[in-house]
Amino acid sequence: MKRISEIIKRLKSYYKIKEYKPTHYNSKNLYELLISTILSQRNKDKNTEKISKEFFSKFKNIKEVYKAPLKDIEESLRKTGIYQIKAKYIKETTKIILEKYKGKIPNSKEELMKLPGVGPKTAGIVLVYGFGQKVAIPVDTHVHRISNRIGIVHTKTPEKTEIELMKIVPKKYWKIYNILFVTHGQKLCSAKNPKCDKCPISEFCDYKRKCFKFCKKE
Repeated sequence: MKRISEIIKRLKSYYKIKEYKPTHYNSKNLYELLISTILSQRNKDKNTEKISKEFFSKFKNIKEVYKAPLKDIEESLRKTGIYQIKAKYIKETTKIILEKYKGKIPNSKEELMKLPGVGPKTAGIVLVYGFGQKVAIPVDTHVHRISNRIGIVHTKTPEKTEIELMKIVPKKYWKIYNILFVTHGQKLCSAKNPKCDKCPISEFCDYKRKCFKFCKKE
């Protein structure tokens, strides 16, 4: 518990992050948050931000997406990965939201995950950052990788990582955990060649300790 608190404290200080809002999604409302998170799947953060901005300038709300031909939605997403699948998910999701939920995005994980293209991470982000609920720790590739690399958890999948993190991370840190670890993954703790010499939490990292021992033997 103390180790996790110190890690959070140092990352907050190093990256000067106080806001809970995931700024890399730049969402202004629930509609934008939901769609941009779907777009972020299998996509780089910078590209997600660019594509989301272009998409929302063309489709300003759920009704506009609902009325638009699927081909128009596909065309607006061509620069993102698996754009045809994402376009289909987004089109079907807006249809369900308008017809079943009367235009309101569901505020429960169970209902959100019934929407096409919405998995645990997307549902968690909408609930945590859209509705302000402390019901999840959204886990993407950065959060999953770094949490395991450091040694906070030892899990094989993002889903299992979230379950384990929710057992050991104090609830007051649930909102900011994702933002800190995503930022850390983007800036220093990359999948390949992490910059351990610059890392503010290297003394708490299992990977760093193992690397140090290996290098000393060599």
